[in-house]
Amino acid sequence: MAPTTLITGGVRSGKSRFAEQQTLRYQPPLCYLATAQALDDEMEERIAQHRARRGADWQTVEEPLALPQTLARLDGTYGAILVDCVTLWLTNLLLARDQNDTERNEQIVGTVHRLATTLRAMQTPVILVTNEVGMGIVPEHRLGRLFRDLAGQTNQILAASCDEVYTLICGLPLKLK
Repeated sequence: MAPTTLITGGVRSGKSRFAEQQTLRYQPPLCYLATAQALDDEMEERIAQHRARRGADWQTVEEPLALPQTLARLDGTYGAILVDCVTLWLTNLLLARDQNDTERNEQIVGTVHRLATTLRAMQTPVILVTNEVGMGIVPEHRLGRLFRDLAGQTNQILAASCDEVYTLICGLPLKLK
């Protein structure tokens, strides 16, 4: 079983750069498993900036929804896989389902547990980036509160299953586990 690492922190805390540095410890080819979808110009620009930062040792795989299945399919193909980011993946799952809140949340949490199970079986090292969203104010809208709660629950599930967990504050990593 290969090592798994979860990297969390606030927006623009340096998570992605740190995750890229951690991934570069492994032999190429390296996989950047992107969960973002370029649905507007601003997001296209963010994606372009991330791509420009990475070198030729990286291959990008885009997967907005089927993260556990894609990781299992890619296992053994790369020296390491960087998933950026779990909270965008959650957003995609949350918006892709048209059920009541309870059913949707149960399905998403079940998918997160499948991801944790997949991670424990991987032969390829995996580094996951996620956002810590529960340290601010309570969101005004229902969907924002659902997302915050799901992100917190997801981060707990993944942190419990990963070998190492870091948080970044002001660009500085702090090892939690």
